[in-house]
Amino acid sequence: MNWLEVSMTVDGELAESVADVFARFAPNGVMTEQGVKYTDDEDAGTPTGPITVRAYLEVNDQLEETRQKLEESLFYLGMIQPLPTPVYKQIADQNWMEAWKQHYKPIRIGERLLILPAWMESPEPNRVAIKIDPGMAFGTGTHPTTQLCLDLLGLKDLTGLRMIDIGCGSGILSIAAIKLGAEKVLGVDIDSESIVNSRENAETNEVGEELILGVGSVAEILVGKFPFKSAPLVVANILAPVIVRLFDGGLADLIEDGGSIILSGILQEQKKSVLEAAQAKRLRMTEWRQRGDWVALTMSRD
Repeated sequence: MNWLEVSMTVDGELAESVADVFARFAPNGVMTEQGVKYTDDEDAGTPTGPITVRAYLEVNDQLEETRQKLEESLFYLGMIQPLPTPVYKQIADQNWMEAWKQHYKPIRIGERLLILPAWMESPEPNRVAIKIDPGMAFGTGTHPTTQLCLDLLGLKDLTGLRMIDIGCGSGILSIAAIKLGAEKVLGVDIDSESIVNSRENAETNEVGEELILGVGSVAEILVGKFPFKSAPLVVANILAPVIVRLFDGGLADLIEDGGSIILSGILQEQKKSVLEAAQAKRLRMTEWRQRGDWVALTMSRD
């Protein structure tokens, strides 16, 4: 079977939107690549520079129609923010997916977590393994925003706690929290496909009973659509402007007294606006991390 590779190199803020468009037309998922900077031999590396998003279209009778629909979707996205022209390349290798699997390396997060695909056995039994197939570009542990969130999550003692995951996506943060000791996690997303994906990943990781999933966001939680309206820990790995809007919509009300919220998906230049929105709700910053241009914050309520 032949494939047509389509790729586009964009900055970090646009990569997720481009990946979402590619994913609509690529049956085998989307991959991303980004440069890594190392300071020494011990350094785990810091993602830096633009991100290349890749997808593979099956060469068949519908290819031209698929390509036209893909370019139409990119055109409308480009009306919001200019995009480069997509690059196409013919791939003749029938087994490119299997070859790619052989070269895939697990991702270490902090001192406690290891992200690996479902087909791979954990090479480090002392780490908590999270199995997420890299068929989606984001929420697989490869993007700095997810890694930052997981890093901050790994600093906390989650034993017996409840957590709320806003914009749960693949469910990776919810799954990690449960595997780190959380008793019950509520994951919500406005995209029903994300809920399906989260449920599948939860079953793969054998945490389906501890994870409550549903379509919705802050408003639906606050009106009582789900089993609990607040938690000691909340996570939101979404875009900075959305975080700011959600604070106006009651995001801080989800945090119980003495609890905290982990915020990610924030570019360095957006850090100030997110901090101001959180501080306006009487939250204070207790931890923060940075990878390349991306920042994640832990804000706490006394």
